[in-house]
Amino acid sequence: MSISQKLFHQARELIPGGVNSPVRACGSVGMEPLFISRADGPYVYTPEGEEFIDYVMSWGPMILGHNHPRVRDALEKALHNGISFGAPCEPEVELAREIVQALPGVDMVRMVNSGTEATMSALRLARGYTGRDKVVKFTGCYHGHVDAFLASAGSGAATLSIPGTPGVPGEVVAQTLLADYNSLEQAKDIFARQGKEIAAVFVEPAAGNMGLVPPVPGFLEGLRTLTDEYGALLVFDEVITGFRLSYAGAQGYYGVPPDLTCLGKIIGGGMPVGAYGGKKEIMRRVAPVGEVYQAGTLSGNPLAMTAGLATLQVLQEMDYALLEKKTRELAESLKEILKSKGLPVQLNCLGSMFTLFFTQEPVKDFASAKKSDQNLFCRFYAGLRGQHIYPAPSNFECAFNSFAHQEKDWERTLDAVRQIRF
Repeated sequence: MSISQKLFHQARELIPGGVNSPVRACGSVGMEPLFISRADGPYVYTPEGEEFIDYVMSWGPMILGHNHPRVRDALEKALHNGISFGAPCEPEVELAREIVQALPGVDMVRMVNSGTEATMSALRLARGYTGRDKVVKFTGCYHGHVDAFLASAGSGAATLSIPGTPGVPGEVVAQTLLADYNSLEQAKDIFARQGKEIAAVFVEPAAGNMGLVPPVPGFLEGLRTLTDEYGALLVFDEVITGFRLSYAGAQGYYGVPPDLTCLGKIIGGGMPVGAYGGKKEIMRRVAPVGEVYQAGTLSGNPLAMTAGLATLQVLQEMDYALLEKKTRELAESLKEILKSKGLPVQLNCLGSMFTLFFTQEPVKDFASAKKSDQNLFCRFYAGLRGQHIYPAPSNFECAFNSFAHQEKDWERTLDAVRQIRF
């Protein structure tokens, strides 16, 4: 029995399901999780010291790779000054300045401790600012485990086939109006019927929680026009795409500025952190300046702020276009190898993210993503892990490339896929 197996068996007696986030249990792929003892560059290592090429990258934020020396050095220096103050600190001001300068839709930003906390706070602010209660979200988009957003969520809820969840009152999700991702017409129909009651549209500008599903041309632009017409707010959940799709996020990549933006772990260099920001007239409604209350004892934690600032400073020097090119080359090669085995494969690739779906049909929304053959995905996952490649244990998650991955890693990955027997 491996150390990971021993730890998992112990964990199941102490932690629900043996994990602190459901997808990690690997139950949907018929396996047990690997426990990770350390990570460096594009690699993660088990307690036995086995090396795996990582395409999970802490679910996205490690775009520089694990344990980047400049981020680590900045953290080591900050650690000597203390790990938590519960008070303002200089790094939070510097990080806020970098975020505001980078993202077109952000004039002011409030730091929080997770992506879920960011979306929860942005929803409250949108309702407080507009004086309306209803919110539009898209099926398969995941905005954290906030009650209002657990209606037809993607990510772990989809992986575990949980359409909602016990514990969320029906009257709460009744305020959440659903449309299919990439269907501007459905969104228009909802607004035509209830537009005066809608506070905001929440959307992943490039969906990453039903697998990767990019927006079709005109979708984001249409949402911008629609929300403006009805006086609702357009909220981009950039927990995945922020500073990963481009340094200016999806909003810069597509040229569509939202009213509010939610961000996640990448702005903390992978540490527990999040943020929401937007136009000044909206953000000035947040306490203590305004009447919309939101607080957090550990918000602006000096270690997370320092790691995030160092990460963004390094990212300003990086060639996003080259990483996008290399990612597409890798993903297209993977697709061709799988097709040569007679498998039905669709590829969605954007920036440094991609997903391979085992289906004949193009994937443009949650319904088409769910047609991917999960038995084939399970074999794909097991085949990769058996050859020391570490993918996400769900077809509803993205694969993430990084600036740390090199040609030798991609070649090793391609060789591993050639060896898989389906």
